[in-house]
Amino acid sequence: MAEESYDEECDYLFKAVLIGDSAVGKSNLLSRFSRDEFRLDSKPTIGVDFAYRNVRVGDKTIKAQIWDTAGQERFRAITSSYYRGALGALLIYDITRRITFKNIEKWLSELRGFSSPDTVVVLVGNKSDLGQSREVEEEEGKTLAESEGLYFLETSALENQNVEEAFLSMIGRIHEVLTQKIAVDNRLNGDGNKESNGAVIPAAKEIVNIHEVTATRPLSTSLSNCCYK
Repeated sequence: MAEESYDEECDYLFKAVLIGDSAVGKSNLLSRFSRDEFRLDSKPTIGVDFAYRNVRVGDKTIKAQIWDTAGQERFRAITSSYYRGALGALLIYDITRRITFKNIEKWLSELRGFSSPDTVVVLVGNKSDLGQSREVEEEEGKTLAESEGLYFLETSALENQNVEEAFLSMIGRIHEVLTQKIAVDNRLNGDGNKESNGAVIPAAKEIVNIHEVTATRPLSTSLSNCCYK
């Protein structure tokens, strides 16, 4: 992927968060997605960090700003504040450490306490390359995801397996939710060219919640359907 400027024009700015216990591989998943890099000597995140990447969904350019939150308990008060306004989240556990899977329900409860009901959540079992040390079966992840209404897949940041799919499925679904909401609001307003109940803010670059999704260019009457890579 070619190097991009943060100020490169885009149609939407989506905020998403990475959540899960410390050392489940959140930072390496993010660096793999945003820069196609992996660090064996990756250090625990202190507080929060973020990266971005521009993604094409249909005929729209979306700037995905992904926040990597610390998994340590002492940073919980800081990191939980970043859930507000998140349109999507990757909820990550380490398939070789069952405790990280057990803690998923705690992380999910916390996320739902701060975020919108429309927030798109993808459950991710990371480190699938370490199958010989597996403590959590893939079927367990699928079962939990189904019971909680989440998307699910296993990934390997090291081997770059399903990393793109995890992020792009989240971004694509966010765009789908946005498209549906704009269509409903436009019908209610009877005018597709008008700003619709705060759902879209033209010519702005703020990060806001799902009910105030940012548009960085004026909207056309219709949006294309979401597509997944």
